[in-house]
Amino acid sequence: MTDASSSPTPPGPDTHSQPPAGGAPRLRVLAAMSGGVDSAVAAARAVEAGHEVTGVHLALSANPQSFRTGARGCCTIEDSRDARRAADVIGIPFYVWDLAERFREDVVEDFVAEYEAGRTPNPCLRCNEKIKFAALLDKALALGFDAVCTGHYATIVTREDGTRELHRASDAAKDQSYVLGVLDERQLAHALFPLGDTLTSKDEIRAEAEQRGLAVAKKPDSHDICFIADGDTQGFLAGRLGTAEGDIVDEDGLKLGTHEGAYGFTIGQRKGLRIGHPAADGKPRYVLDISPVDNTVTVGPADSLDVTGLTAVKPRWCGAAPSGPGTYTAQLRAHGGETEVGAEPTDDGQGLSVRFTEPVRGVAPGQAIVLYEGTRVIGSATIATTERARSEALPRP
Repeated sequence: MTDASSSPTPPGPDTHSQPPAGGAPRLRVLAAMSGGVDSAVAAARAVEAGHEVTGVHLALSANPQSFRTGARGCCTIEDSRDARRAADVIGIPFYVWDLAERFREDVVEDFVAEYEAGRTPNPCLRCNEKIKFAALLDKALALGFDAVCTGHYATIVTREDGTRELHRASDAAKDQSYVLGVLDERQLAHALFPLGDTLTSKDEIRAEAEQRGLAVAKKPDSHDICFIADGDTQGFLAGRLGTAEGDIVDEDGLKLGTHEGAYGFTIGQRKGLRIGHPAADGKPRYVLDISPVDNTVTVGPADSLDVTGLTAVKPRWCGAAPSGPGTYTAQLRAHGGETEVGAEPTDDGQGLSVRFTEPVRGVAPGQAIVLYEGTRVIGSATIATTERARSEALPRP
């Protein structure tokens, strides 16, 4: 395994590859190998497709032991070793690239800052935007590679004019297009997702890995947040932001209890509120608002969570930006369903205005909204404010 601080020079011809079928161009591909089964099979399929493939594992922590291991990680020493062994079996060059400082700045610090501001970020989506398809892709292109290959379940469709579209995976149950909705046209032009267009179950992917002799065939999937070693998000945030007692109040401002930091709550949360006063109607209460300015958490009934519209910022379009209003479906979380919306860019092009056909719940500032037209991903934006059926818009700083 190459030293983590080194970078590969463009390797010579890969004798393990066969010319691509159907006259497709033979690409020089950098396969991002996390140490899991999906990225290993994706790399193997890229080789089988006739491309010249080099494997790379991203070292994302200055202290890899602080990251999750086994079933819960993707960036540990254990994972880098699994990736190296997979590359050896596939028969491709393999390197480790140190992107720990970039990951700390763009993903971990962003995660902490967003919670401190009362928002709910998605670090996996930010990692795709800032690390895998920015820092990694830029470095790959500078070294003469044509594309970055990952084990994501999504599909890229090339139109007759040569432009590329991002679509859902053929198997909707495994689709990961939501966390790729931050990719722009340039990034899509240099992306490969070999797993996205096959209707194969995860068991079949594991069986394929076993047939290829890949030891990761039985390795459990990664889950949750890789840089929180013990899975305790609230404890992780408390260690960086400290504790600060604040009030838990109802919609009328009546104090119901206290907390040790507003960052420990998310919109729509029900459990762990530690409210000493039962609701007058005996029904559960949920987090409605988080105010970092006065460190106050507001709770109320479920129907107060109904959101009828929102504004979002920092739109990223997977192709040309819409020129006006349109009807789409929207996904609001990585494993959520779709809901019909009307949406249009703001006049300055820096935002997005969205109206829901039917009210939705569990919508929090900081989350990403991803727009679809059929299976095609139109783009994404970060939720800034929400409009409630029972209240004014709830802004965030």
